Amino acid sequence: MVVYELSDLEVDRIFKALADSTRRDIVGRVMHEGLSVSTLAHDYDMSFAAVQKHVSVLERASLVTKQRYGREQIVLGNVPTLERASALLASYEQIWRQRAIQIADILGKEGSTS
Repeated sequence: MVVYELSDLEVDRIFKALADSTRRDIVGRVMHEGLSVSTLAHDYDMSFAAVQKHVSVLERASLVTKQRYGREQIVLGNVPTLERASALLASYEQIWRQRAIQIADILGKEGSTS
């Protein structure tokens, strides 16, 4: 089961990183193409250093990676980590769906006895 593929620390880092709207936006943007930190910084009403800190949080959570090209650091989305987080959420969804089916079965049985 997918739950065991991520440690508690990894799950905490991923979802804490994604709890911030700026970081979610950064992840979405770098999934399509690698962008330099300076390019990212131009699109936010905050300092370059603040954007760099957001990228560092995402990097610690393995949601992005950075590659150096000359003087620039290009931020790239880390698809495997997002896939594992998505699979974890899907496993929780499956639990909830099973419970809903069980409740429906119980309610259906009770309705047929009256």
